[in-house]
Amino acid sequence: MRISMQDTTTSHVAKRLTRLREKGGVVALGRVLTLVISTDDAGIESALEAANAASLEHPCRIIVLALGDPAAPTRLDAEIRVGGDAGASDVVILWCTGDNAQADESLVGALLLPDAPIVAWWPGLPPAVPSATPLGRLAHRRITDSGASAHAESALWDLRAGHRDGDTDLAWTRLTLWRIQVAGILDNLDARSLTSVSVDGAPDSPSTLLLASWLTLGLRIPVTIAHSKVGRGIRSVRLRRPEGDVVLSRSQSQVARLYQQGRPVQRIALPRRSDQDCLAEELRRLDPDEVFGAVLHEGLPLADLSAVQASER
Repeated sequence: MRISMQDTTTSHVAKRLTRLREKGGVVALGRVLTLVISTDDAGIESALEAANAASLEHPCRIIVLALGDPAAPTRLDAEIRVGGDAGASDVVILWCTGDNAQADESLVGALLLPDAPIVAWWPGLPPAVPSATPLGRLAHRRITDSGASAHAESALWDLRAGHRDGDTDLAWTRLTLWRIQVAGILDNLDARSLTSVSVDGAPDSPSTLLLASWLTLGLRIPVTIAHSKVGRGIRSVRLRRPEGDVVLSRSQSQVARLYQQGRPVQRIALPRRSDQDCLAEELRRLDPDEVFGAVLHEGLPLADLSAVQASER
């Protein structure tokens, strides 16, 4: 069910939600958090698709701030989505123009669930210091996506400069399965025997650079990047050692192959992660991601993020 409200206020929207709950129990009270999404009009549906899917695991209230033209007349339009249009959540979309065209506490304060954690998500280009924004100061957890930037390396340096405890980024979350597999491989090797490591990934992918930074920080040996074609994401990790290289490689399929000297090739499930998967993972934890912070602040400066060769495989 969708309910439109034209030229309204957040107070009126909150009262309408209360009446819906009292009238028919349409809006449940069993929400575990409030997810506030700051985006533009074009990004609403893709962000809601991810958030609604994540809400099946984490029932929540979703508030979408669709920030419009600050030079336009001041106006607030709203839409409430409940039931089949909202997954396991209740959704409030606020179209904001004029003086309202900023992610301010006054826009969302009346709609926040009482005594529930608040998570803020910027699906597009994030603010320079998310924790310093009015929305960021409200949130227990702040989620950005450096993958939205056209320049991966500069986006990560900006992310590092503005990072505070409680910040995370979906470019890091997309690496979870890669990190699990690589960590498992390293557990069965003598890391002291490694001479170098290379990561083959797309130059427009901040995940490629974060993976190289994570390996550099953890292994303290040279990690180089072999750039694949734009848009292909991470292709492989190669661990070089005197007795033979170990290579974890994934092409366009959802299955990776592990090559080791003198052993049969292993097939490993390594699917590409959707925004829904990544968002659901981030909503599972509201404590600071200390590993991500260490990779940004310590691993990034140590890593050589320049491409040493071009890969067209």
